[in-house]
Amino acid sequence: MTFLDPPYGLFLLLVLGLYWGIGYLPQFKKKTDENDSKTTINSALISARLWILLFASLLFYSLLQIVYIPLLLAIAYLNFYFANAMETRAKGSAKTQYAQLSNQDWEQVQRVWNQRTTKLLSLGITLNVLLLLGFKYIPFLLNTFAALFNWSIARQSAIWVDDRLSAPLGVSFFTFECIAYLIDVYRGAPATRNFLEFTSYKLFFPKLIAGPISRYHHFAAQLKEQQFLQWTQASEGLWLITCGAVKKALIADRLGIFVDLSLGNLERAGSGDLWLAIFTYGLQLYFDFSGYVDIARGSALLLGFSLPQNFDAPYFTTSIAAFWRRWHMTLGDWLRNYLYFPLGGSRKGLARTCFNLFLVMLIAGVWHGAAWGYILWGILHGIALALHRLTDTLSKQVVALAAFWQSLPGTLCAWILTQGMVFFSWIFFRLPNLTEANLVLRHFWNYSGDIQFAQKVYGEALQIERFHFILTIGAIALLMSLVYFFQRGLKLQLNRSVKLVLVPVSLFIVWILAPEGGLQYIYFDF
Repeated sequence: MTFLDPPYGLFLLLVLGLYWGIGYLPQFKKKTDENDSKTTINSALISARLWILLFASLLFYSLLQIVYIPLLLAIAYLNFYFANAMETRAKGSAKTQYAQLSNQDWEQVQRVWNQRTTKLLSLGITLNVLLLLGFKYIPFLLNTFAALFNWSIARQSAIWVDDRLSAPLGVSFFTFECIAYLIDVYRGAPATRNFLEFTSYKLFFPKLIAGPISRYHHFAAQLKEQQFLQWTQASEGLWLITCGAVKKALIADRLGIFVDLSLGNLERAGSGDLWLAIFTYGLQLYFDFSGYVDIARGSALLLGFSLPQNFDAPYFTTSIAAFWRRWHMTLGDWLRNYLYFPLGGSRKGLARTCFNLFLVMLIAGVWHGAAWGYILWGILHGIALALHRLTDTLSKQVVALAAFWQSLPGTLCAWILTQGMVFFSWIFFRLPNLTEANLVLRHFWNYSGDIQFAQKVYGEALQIERFHFILTIGAIALLMSLVYFFQRGLKLQLNRSVKLVLVPVSLFIVWILAPEGGLQYIYFDF
């Protein structure tokens, strides 16, 4: 069951009915004042709602991969335990025991506690990383060793593991959230003593499979502030779900048919088809992932939780740094807070800053998948970020260069360079097998392709001429530009009444026009 399956709608309605309906039971209401009719949420109601969320999340995940539910619960408990152990060490629960110590002796005890806390953090992060490596990278590492040292046993082991082990859905997002929680507690945030609350956050079904990456303390704060579902929340949640359904079913899945046919038949596709396929894939990836996040955020909002935004018109940015502030924003935030800043950020000189940027994006590439294409994708973005930092530093010293980048030609040039790099790097993201990616690069120029292939793709599969398909892609890009202009340029938004009228109309159109079967969400692979 995925977000676009009709059963998900029934599932969400049932969860919403239980989650909000239980709050109207007399035993879960508590008056703030005898003369005040306002009711507030109490601890019993919080616990009841947490149990509903947990069971709903377990049911949701079990319909996808029930076998890994015990593993996810075990990992959640380990992180819960490590966080509590760290907080106990950091706060010095035995402080009263050492009340009579001298300042010097007390400082020595505190150093010992800090060392133990650091060891607990390191152990917790190591276990999370090993979980990720164990499920996603063992076959890749074994194949790499087999290629480097000609070890046949390594190659055979890789095949054996690959045939018998599949990664849990959402394991990359799951482990990144766990690592963030441990580091937050290490930095001084309070660790929760409520395992039910922690597991409800970790397994929260709207964001469990593909994010957005969220933080525990933000979730917990919202849980304690909830009253009853507000009309503004409900209408905005429905609108987000509708936008996500339109993006995924009517745009991303339609574009994906062409992308899969073109990039799945590289020997037969011509140069024009490959150029068009790479550009189309960039659009498909955006609409697919942002559509998923819209539905996730909408579902969470109907339950009273605000998940972080993950996209903010990234294809209209004029620098690679701005692109990463507006593409997969929660991943970018995670990389900055838990990798870039601990590495020193930009505090240790220009050379070290460039190295940190490169290393962070290399890790981002590895996080996305166990293939050389993802690593190369990360390297390209790391180089681009380092070059942008060098250019930005030079522009601050050369007035003419700064003036150029601020002019209309300079802005247009910066946009072309940025998006050209982004779309070029999508080749290795979509085709992580470097042999296939290299074939695309070799066929980019003066490769005629197969005439019969073009007929099958455009005539039979898409039932549209190539020229008209190009116009359709152009229309989508134009529509994105208009939305960007109205929302960010003119600051115009649809009012709530219009949105509520469009919700049933749009969902009906999705139901009628969505491709049969649909395509899996792209980020389910990560």
